[in-house]
Amino acid sequence: MAYQALYRKYRPTTFSDVIGQEHITETLKNELSEGKTVHAYLFTGTRGTGKTSCAKILAKAVNCLNPKDGDPCLECEGCLAIANGENTDIVEIDAASNNGVDNIRELRDLLSFAPASSKYRVFIIDEVHMLSIGAFNALLKTLEEPPEHVIFILATTEVHKLPATILSRCQRFDFRRIDNEKICERIQYIAEKEGLSVSSDAATLIASAADGGMRDALSILDLCASSSKDIDEATVESVCAMAGNDYLLEMADAVKNHNTEQALMLIDRLHNSSVDMLRLLSELSSHYRDLMIVKTVKGNKKPIVCSASRMSALEKQAAEYDIRDIMFILNIIQNSFPSMQSGNRRGVLEMAVIRMCDPSLSSDLTALERRVSALEKGVVKPVIKAEPVTEVVEEEEEVPLPEEAPIEEETPLENGISALSKWNEILAVLTTECPLIAGVLKGSKAYIKGDYLLIDAPNSQFRSMINNPNASYKDSIRKAAQTVLGKTYKLGPYSAPKKTAESDPLAAFADRLKNFEIS
Repeated sequence: MAYQALYRKYRPTTFSDVIGQEHITETLKNELSEGKTVHAYLFTGTRGTGKTSCAKILAKAVNCLNPKDGDPCLECEGCLAIANGENTDIVEIDAASNNGVDNIRELRDLLSFAPASSKYRVFIIDEVHMLSIGAFNALLKTLEEPPEHVIFILATTEVHKLPATILSRCQRFDFRRIDNEKICERIQYIAEKEGLSVSSDAATLIASAADGGMRDALSILDLCASSSKDIDEATVESVCAMAGNDYLLEMADAVKNHNTEQALMLIDRLHNSSVDMLRLLSELSSHYRDLMIVKTVKGNKKPIVCSASRMSALEKQAAEYDIRDIMFILNIIQNSFPSMQSGNRRGVLEMAVIRMCDPSLSSDLTALERRVSALEKGVVKPVIKAEPVTEVVEEEEEVPLPEEAPIEEETPLENGISALSKWNEILAVLTTECPLIAGVLKGSKAYIKGDYLLIDAPNSQFRSMINNPNASYKDSIRKAAQTVLGKTYKLGPYSAPKKTAESDPLAAFADRLKNFEIS
């Protein structure tokens, strides 16, 4: 007897056997139990999630002579004929290869014939989105007025390609990606039946590679079983042509340490090992996505599918990264994908990695903020000198004050500048109206000079947020100040005396950035 693939051998035969789609199978069982079948069903979802299996079970159930709570009995003449492929009333059509108008017209010709041996004639059209426009139009007429003895089951992985006229005439069921824990449980169950030994890490790796599809998971298990009866991570990596993921950790370490040479030499090594550069970029995207999740999701259960050893490595590496750096790198990676499609893939990847390692080569605001952030953390500490105070000369211009000036309520400091005693009341209003900017202004102070409200905010995010032309933070501050003070003020930043950097030109440049106007 010929060998039968695992995904076929263990294909569900009743709705109760279907894994991970209980929201669909329970509904179908209830409808069948109550005799509420409809003339057209639409099953949509990613590959390997049970669409075709459920379609075949439904075809059995509507024609079963002794149904059990909506499930087919699998024992009656009707069920056995369908299982053996002997029932001519069940017609399966692959729309990928039968997508023309003539194919649908042939199908319509069959509708006029009553079922030969069943209650219903069932037409299962797989990959229905592949039909041509003309074929859809021909099918639409059939769906509008089908004979009572006909049931259509349409299956697709790309429901967005179906015309709205078709969708509106079907009862739609959306199949979800199967939870990885359920896939692992199924793998272990089948492995036990087949006399295989599968480690938990290997099962997790298979589930991750299957991307929520049970059929793909069982196909991978089948390949692993051909290689060894004792299946571990190394077996799965070998079968799936995975090179492991240590090089991703190595690349991320090189980027974190700004070691451009190490990163480029790693790319060269992987290129010489025939690793596809587009695949490598995609893997880097997934790796930094995992670091982002580890960095931001504090609970024990994170939306990452990986082994315990890899999770430990991710947590260790994420602890050494700033979330802003991770987001900056992800942005570079995502922007590199379009160039990968038509350009020199290795060159595109190398340029992206160089920008990751050296933010000074990126001209966007995110890169600039990343560099200034390093200065604020004390990476560069310039020697500074105080300079004389200057006057306000233009609208919305920074008004420097001497560092030693005391902060006293309603006390003029000099040049008509006074500390604002009601600033905390304004912040209280902002906490209600705009919590985000209120949080950024925590610990800030404010001053009044004529028509100007001058803000001294220690949080470095304040200036970038307030200068965002698409944001409404300035208006929120003005409105809050008007509510408390009864007057509308122009906004300006307060700055301490200008400082000159004697040791580092980048530090001097960062200091000059603080003199950007708020418009």
